[in-house]
Amino acid sequence: MKNKAVKVKKFTRRMQKKLAVLFIMIMLALIGLAMRITQIHAQNGEKYAKQVLSQQEYDSRTLPYKRGDIVDRKGTVIATSEKVYNVIVDCKLINSDEDYVEPTIAALIKCFDVEEAVLREALATRADSHYYVMKKQLSYEEIQDFVVLMNDKENNPDIKGVWFEEEYLRKYPYSTLASDLIGFTAKDNVGYWGIEEYYSETLNGTNGREYGYLNDDSNLERTIKPATDGNTVVSTIDVNIQNIVEKHIKIFNETHNFDESGLGSKNTAVIIMDPDTGEILAEASYPDFNLNEPYDLSSLYTEEEVNAMSSETKMETLNALWRNYCISDTFEPGSTAKPFTVAAGLETGKLTGNETYVCDGSETVSGSKIRCVKRTGHGLETIEQAIMNSCNDALMQMSYAIGIDTFAKYQSVFGFGKKTNVDLPGEVNAANLMYTADTMTAVDLATNSFGQNFNVTMTQLAAGFSSLINGGYYFQPHVVNKILDANGGTVKTINPVLQKQTISLATSEKVKHYLYMTVQEGTGKSAKVDGYSMGGKTGTAEKTPRGQGNYLVSFIGFAPADKPEVVIYVVIDEPNIENQAQSSMATNLAKDIMTEVLPYMNIFPDQETAAEAEAAEAAEPAAGGTEAATETQAETPAGESETPASQNQGSAEENLDPETGESLDPNASIFE
Repeated sequence: MKNKAVKVKKFTRRMQKKLAVLFIMIMLALIGLAMRITQIHAQNGEKYAKQVLSQQEYDSRTLPYKRGDIVDRKGTVIATSEKVYNVIVDCKLINSDEDYVEPTIAALIKCFDVEEAVLREALATRADSHYYVMKKQLSYEEIQDFVVLMNDKENNPDIKGVWFEEEYLRKYPYSTLASDLIGFTAKDNVGYWGIEEYYSETLNGTNGREYGYLNDDSNLERTIKPATDGNTVVSTIDVNIQNIVEKHIKIFNETHNFDESGLGSKNTAVIIMDPDTGEILAEASYPDFNLNEPYDLSSLYTEEEVNAMSSETKMETLNALWRNYCISDTFEPGSTAKPFTVAAGLETGKLTGNETYVCDGSETVSGSKIRCVKRTGHGLETIEQAIMNSCNDALMQMSYAIGIDTFAKYQSVFGFGKKTNVDLPGEVNAANLMYTADTMTAVDLATNSFGQNFNVTMTQLAAGFSSLINGGYYFQPHVVNKILDANGGTVKTINPVLQKQTISLATSEKVKHYLYMTVQEGTGKSAKVDGYSMGGKTGTAEKTPRGQGNYLVSFIGFAPADKPEVVIYVVIDEPNIENQAQSSMATNLAKDIMTEVLPYMNIFPDQETAAEAEAAEAAEPAAGGTEAATETQAETPAGESETPASQNQGSAEENLDPETGESLDPNASIFE
């Protein structure tokens, strides 16, 4: 096979000439383009540079959304976002023309509180910066003088390089009102604590964007993608009721401020709830804090004390101040737990309501002596009288009949040891602070029956108690009932959630009557608002370590007695007095609050007032009055006293609270 010869093309002279001509033409074109660019730069470079700069800095920017408001149940704004402006200085643009420097500096000094030396230093040290924040978070009114000067192009053509960056600042018109319930926000609209945190995604919107560009005719065009504002959260709180609660909490603390702490107790807290919906109408604890200045500790500590704190200590102090006592702190409830014990016994048939008990001042359980609040004993009592007298001895005897299994089951039924799932962050899980049927001993059963040796939160107890007096219906407590869009349209309605029925209507009616008698004639008498039927139960819980004189006192009550419309729960943790074991402090605070709240809620008096009773008695003829008194005395069953239970607790040497019948001895522990 023959190999074919490879034919090689020659680079002819003619081809070389063509290539040379093409090269020369390209070079001439490049030289011409370079000359034109140089000419443009020399003649109009500054103009085009400013145009490009203008597009970059002013015509492409973020449009911030407005975080939604938080309003009370009647629409009163309690948290909102106000538009504010940051003064931005474009140092490079101002420095680009010496004619701009002095007029712009003069205008800035005239309109804003800024030192000339600081401004000149910024222009010098940040000469190439397009973004220098000269002032932050000014109101619309505060920038208007400069805006007028800047827009007056005829008289002020050389004021250049200043623009206003928009953002929103969270404001709380009522400052400290409902501080631990509302919460606050930090940078970038991040919610901390309260409704601000739990509903943060609902309250937040989406930023918009404004784009600027040059069209084919070199005209500036703008495209705007508007911001989407956040939704408004409608809370169940009533600002007026909240104000009443906080006013009286502060009065209590000012009245009992006897030491350097400046407080009337370690913590004073109140919940007011609608028992038929679970809606929280007011919730407060003291000390509180300023939502507009949440990191400010000056109301509680001196400047020297704050400065002496390490960063860790300060943060721990702030977190303790911010936390919501009503959902984040647990405590032994004391005698406010007694109605739950009675309800469990009645509901299961372990108790009939006809039992009587002999209180001799103590019970000995598994070798441990556990005392009643009245050391000498209450004597013979019915279940009703045991609740009225707040008798530990009788409750322990009831617990024997109820038994460990039933008692532990009903603690769970009433919600103790479980989260209520209230729509607030930070609710504590108290399951590890409760006994189960497997872990509960006879001593635990006895002490749990009157509210010691297990822990609850205020919200747990208020929700469970509401079920005792509303027919047995347990509603999930909540603080928000509606979500609105930025235009006021309803996005979502949050209806009451009925989770379960804890007891029957018949049991509820019995327990409600016992609680009514407790306020009428028993340990809760000092909580009664004149002219209103009310029910309730006092509580005095000895804190650990025992025998140190530290107590948590409380009162939980409702009105009206026949068909409750409102529940109030008052807790005073370690009142600032020598003898802390006085639940009368809680009943008196509850009375002060309810005296204003009930008329405000259009709940009308349903009983004769003390003044009316006194006037009627004075109007009766003397003979008739004597006859009536004799008749009443004759109708009193043998062995029963007409004296109110709270005044028939014992002699003065027993050192009892004259209003509640409880021991005033700070070291008189019920445990031995």
